[in-house]
Amino acid sequence: MLPPAGAAAFLTAHGWGEALIEPLAGDASFRRYFRVMEGNRSAVLMDAPPPHEDCRPFVTMARWLEDAGFLAPAILALDEHQGLLLLSDLGDVRLRETVDQDSDEELVLYAQAVDLLIDLTRQPAGPVPPYDRAVLHREAALFVEWYCPAVGIDADMDSYRAAWDAVFDHAHAAEPVTVLRDYHAENLMLVGDDRRLGLLDFQDALAGHPAYDLVSLLQDARRDVDPAIETTMLDRYCAASKVGDDFLRAYHVLGAQRNAKIIGIFTRLWKRDGKSRYAGLCPRVWTYLERDLAQPVLAPVAAWFDTNVPADRRGDPLAIAPFVATSA
Repeated sequence: MLPPAGAAAFLTAHGWGEALIEPLAGDASFRRYFRVMEGNRSAVLMDAPPPHEDCRPFVTMARWLEDAGFLAPAILALDEHQGLLLLSDLGDVRLRETVDQDSDEELVLYAQAVDLLIDLTRQPAGPVPPYDRAVLHREAALFVEWYCPAVGIDADMDSYRAAWDAVFDHAHAAEPVTVLRDYHAENLMLVGDDRRLGLLDFQDALAGHPAYDLVSLLQDARRDVDPAIETTMLDRYCAASKVGDDFLRAYHVLGAQRNAKIIGIFTRLWKRDGKSRYAGLCPRVWTYLERDLAQPVLAPVAAWFDTNVPADRRGDPLAIAPFVATSA
């Protein structure tokens, strides 16, 4: 985690020439983050290197969220050519660690996160592309493209696509809203004494169904969310938004789609990018996926999985792969 080559000149040009630069985080993409400290002030340096990353969607969404009254990092300085951004610092207190350390906080903070999503749906959709059927299919296909070969399954993409096509009408939003797409406990900061929720990782936002971000929060790929918490928060959302069974069907269809996609992405991160720790997160995501597949609305997709993916091939692909190779 060394700062990018142009960081020193970039910071000097924007009044941070004497600042210390310390690694802050990396993520599943090529983006990296550093904390920049000078005297009693701090900021965050984002390194989103072209051509792997395009920082413009992040900038657009950060400004849109701020204009809409939400707390996102302010853009303090920008160099699109190098993919360098200087952002306001939302601190170190994440929802993830807070609820992990004190379970009494879980209901309160998840309720706060659900209420923020309700507020988000009351805004016109932001300046983002549509989360349409083509995108849903492309994402779902990652499961067959990456997970299935990794665990020794030669799956038929046409029948897989047909199964999803039979349920995707339920994922259509008559009035699309801004979908942040990575709305979960590790991307929610608690900022200030009032612990206002700060938003991170929204550069992939699309205009789609409001159930998607709720799934992202309550079927968290990186953290176990108790089914009782999920039910309570679903009830809270539905009561406040005055939605019913149609919304719940969309929730489970999008939950299954998202979880199948994530299993594919986590497998790709292991196989292609050498980030093996992501394979170990797949069993949790399988638990969510199977919970969604049990819903009647997902019968065509559940039938495909029952036919094509045996129980012993569902789990950590890194752990399953040697077994498959040995038995072949």
